[in-house]
Amino acid sequence: MRVPKPFSSLSALPALLLSALLVTTTHAASPAAASAAAEPVDVAYQRASFPQGQAEGVAPGPVLAFAHPVGTTTYTDALGTKTWEYARWTGRERPIGFAATEAIASWNADTPAGSWLQVEMRGRNSAGLTKWYVLGRWAYGEGDIERTSVPSQGDANGYVAVDTFVAADGRPITAYQLRVTLYRTPGSHVRPTVRTLGTMASDAPDRETVPVSPGGAAWGVELKVPRRSQNVHAGHYPEWDGGGEAWCSPTSTTMVLGYWGRWPSARDTAWVDPADPDPEVDYAARYTYDHDYEGAGNWPFNTAYAGRYGMEGFVTRLRSLTEMERLIAAGIPVVTSQSFKKEELPGAGYGTNGHLMVIIGFTATGDVIANDPASPDNDAVRRVYPRANFENVWLRGSSSRGIVYVIHPPNRPLPPATPGLPANW
Repeated sequence: MRVPKPFSSLSALPALLLSALLVTTTHAASPAAASAAAEPVDVAYQRASFPQGQAEGVAPGPVLAFAHPVGTTTYTDALGTKTWEYARWTGRERPIGFAATEAIASWNADTPAGSWLQVEMRGRNSAGLTKWYVLGRWAYGEGDIERTSVPSQGDANGYVAVDTFVAADGRPITAYQLRVTLYRTPGSHVRPTVRTLGTMASDAPDRETVPVSPGGAAWGVELKVPRRSQNVHAGHYPEWDGGGEAWCSPTSTTMVLGYWGRWPSARDTAWVDPADPDPEVDYAARYTYDHDYEGAGNWPFNTAYAGRYGMEGFVTRLRSLTEMERLIAAGIPVVTSQSFKKEELPGAGYGTNGHLMVIIGFTATGDVIANDPASPDNDAVRRVYPRANFENVWLRGSSSRGIVYVIHPPNRPLPPATPGLPANW
């Protein structure tokens, strides 16, 4: 389960499937769908350009790599107090194009043993520049720091809710900067590297209901994503939040990695209890765990974990299932976040304050096909949810308002974003 944060207001696809992706149909927008345009969802995802920032001890190019230290510092957590040398990159100020109430940064990085990184953001609002807010301290391993979000950063301009900057009422941001600090053991030759970095900024309306969107681009398409149940892990590894409903995010991330043929090996998971099914899920929960949040549901930590396997992963918002279909038609499954009461999503059989699942396709009539990890076993994971019901509980204001993980190999390009709107991938 992923409880919503506060808001301010497998390899290549089979040839048969690939041919199916080329077949699309068109459907006229319904009056209800047309009315959705009256409440626009402002969202933009922007990738960082490392050569355009200020480099301090880093070698900026296609990737951002530690070149030489510019100073040392100490850092204390439950693993003790240690000294680190560091290098830093500060991005240029990026205009958003609208007044945003939220921002989420996500990244893919290589942090070998003896290294870690910190991602920060500051925004520009009507009062000027905000302070720098820490959006995550990340290491793939466990021996150097405890991977963590940072609490208690609120001020007059906003606050950080786990992994999301939330602007204070009346102080939306119109531009932002990112800063990444790379840390390593003093005197070592370890080279932490950031391969991708981006920010999703948004102003999503606080809608109680969301009209169903038109579709057709992916009707009849179902991607062959492996099925994994979170519930078969109930009670496992309490040090990483104990499985079951707490593991919807790493279970969903694992299913997507399995689709691309990129997940931990038997050697990687040798520490998992042999009686524990699907050890790749336990592994993901361990290596996405946020020690302050005390859970494996930190959104950017999940996409950063996917980066360990050479994937590109990021967090963004989608505006509709119409946009979702563009990704599914391109062969890219999508992890979604939503909350609902039991009766609001026919076929689910449960209610939730926050939950993630994988959208793997659409029926011939446009309903949503999901691999829902909140299932009693792997065979029961595949579900079909009515299009209108799913779109409503996913996009409305009481849910996560369209949050998704997009995870794909670098050599598998994303489809074009929605024409005429700011790119959200």
